[in-house]
Order: sequence, then structure tokens, then C-alpha cells
Amino acid sequence: MKLAIIGYGKMGHEIEKIALDRGHEIVSIIDINNADTAFDTPEFKSADVAIEFSTPHTAIDNYKKCFAANVPVVAGTTGWLERIDEVKKICEEGNKTFFYASNYSIGVNIFFALNEYLAKIMNNFSEYNVKMEEIHHIHKLDAPSGTAITLAEGILKNIDRKNRWNLETENDTADLSIHCIREGEVPGIHEIIYESEADIISIKHDAKNRKGFALGAVLAAEFTKGKKGFLGMKDMLNF
Repeated sequence: MKLAIIGYGKMGHEIEKIALDRGHEIVSIIDINNADTAFDTPEFKSADVAIEFSTPHTAIDNYKKCFAANVPVVAGTTGWLERIDEVKKICEEGNKTFFYASNYSIGVNIFFALNEYLAKIMNNFSEYNVKMEEIHHIHKLDAPSGTAITLAEGILKNIDRKNRWNLETENDTADLSIHCIREGEVPGIHEIIYESEADIISIKHDAKNRKGFALGAVLAAEFTKGKKGFLGMKDMLNF
């Protein structure tokens, strides 16, 4: 498969390595130094799929340039979701292909499913307050993380006593409190905590490195090739 990589930071390098190890060809690498011209090249237009990990303020323009070149997108950037309906509309009306996940790690997506299952159980036990903590490296631009927002949505969908997520709220409110920490080079830690006067129940995902995210993105690209429409991890994983 011919792949384009948009965003050539640490994630981009890891994606390149894994893609090559899996026998794929990298036909185009786009970064800040060549973004003005690279989308219009024959090399980029020959890609079966583009994997995009850039920044929140460049993501939408990158997606539109991919659509214009008729190259399917696997989108890994977070922090732009207030415009996701715009991307869905372009994708649907223009018969384009777009795969979005807040986190491409297979382990994290298992964690998403576990989080929703636990929330369904805990809806019946109002003595437990639920909160979340997430930790990422100092270079991460958005807070809370896209992964934290997905986890929060899974909780809010299943726990009636919580109405919305918010940053640093008091535990006795109807808001789901998310505590965000940015330190060092932490790839990502997310913990869901249920606490009562009697005990604490918690589940946690702790990423050891970026390999899980990069592998998931390449797997998503393999799944996306030849498909149309707006896709996600649930389409690929079927759980």
C-alpha cells in the first residue's frame, strides 16, 4: 500500500517505521517545511491513504487538501472536534473517505469499551462519585486530551447523575471532573476513579510508548483503503 504521512514529528517517524516494517511504501512526507506545495505533487496524489498527525490549527486545512487530491485520510490529530460536523459533511457530500479516532491504540480502545461497561454498572450505585485524571507530555497542545473526552462521553452516556464534563470541578457537583497534568515526555496515562466513603474503584490505561498509537494508525489505514464514508475504530474492531 502507498502511504502519505502528514506531520513528521515523533508520531510521524514512528508511523513511518511501522509502515515500512509491514511492507508499505511511503510515497510522500508532508511537514511544515513543504506543506505549501506537497499536497499538489503526483507523489502525494498517488497515495492510497494519508495518515495525519499534525496540530489542531492545521488539521482541517490538511483534511480539505487531502479531499481535494482524492486521498483518503486517517486523522490522528485532536483538539479540532468543534468542526467535526463540517468534515463529516464534506466527506458525505463529496463521497470522500475519512477515518477518525481520538486514540488509535488497540489497548485504549479496549479501555474505552471497559469504561462504558463499568459506567453502566456504576449508574446503579450513587454513593460513588466518578472523576478522571489524564497525564501527557508537555508538548501536547490540547487539554483535556481527545482520549479523555471520549472516555468522558462514555461515562456521561451511562451515568445519569453526571451531566457534562469539566476541568477541575468539585466532586459533589453534577459535572464529571477531569484533572489534566502536562509533564515530561509521558506518552499518555488515563485513569477513571470511582470513590465512596468506603472504598475506591479505578481503571487505568498507561501507554509505555508511542508504538501502540502508531501501529493502530497503520492498521486503520489498511482498513480504510478502498472504503468510502466516515469511519472509526468501532467499524474496524467490531466490539
